[in-house]
Amino acid sequence: MPKFVWKYSPVSGRQERIFLGMPDALELLVVCVEAGLGLDAGMLRVSEELEDSHPDVCGEFAMCNMQLQMGRPRREVLHDMGIRTGVDDMRAFGAILIQADKFGSSIAHAIRVQSDSMRVKRSQMAEERAAKTAVKMIFPLVLFIFPGIFVVLVCPPPIIMTYALLATSPP
Repeated sequence: MPKFVWKYSPVSGRQERIFLGMPDALELLVVCVEAGLGLDAGMLRVSEELEDSHPDVCGEFAMCNMQLQMGRPRREVLHDMGIRTGVDDMRAFGAILIQADKFGSSIAHAIRVQSDSMRVKRSQMAEERAAKTAVKMIFPLVLFIFPGIFVVLVCPPPIIMTYALLATSPP
């Protein structure tokens, strides 16, 4: 498939929305878990609270919660969530939760570390896009802005000189 078609496909747009919304959802999940909610209840709360701002992430969390309520093992649900979305950070999130559950470590700490790393990635991506903007602006400047500036700066002197010559020459 050509790159331009893949870049603008609905799947990649959804994956980008999930990637951009994950740090906010994870921060709220950390707050919920540290406040005393379990992981399942925290994911349900996040899916309810962030439905308007990050619907794709909340939809995934709601689907995971529904699968957990239906009796599927948490490990399978989290693994399937990472595969279903196709986002590397979501896969890492699922793997971190599986490891934290397996080894009995703090889920809140693991989620906080994952959220921080995702925020760093998101800011690096924004800086990269900002750096590319200068290069993308060169062609419109050369084609549209510089000709106008050239006309404004270069055309008046010959007109003034012609007028001055006509005004000073004898009739």
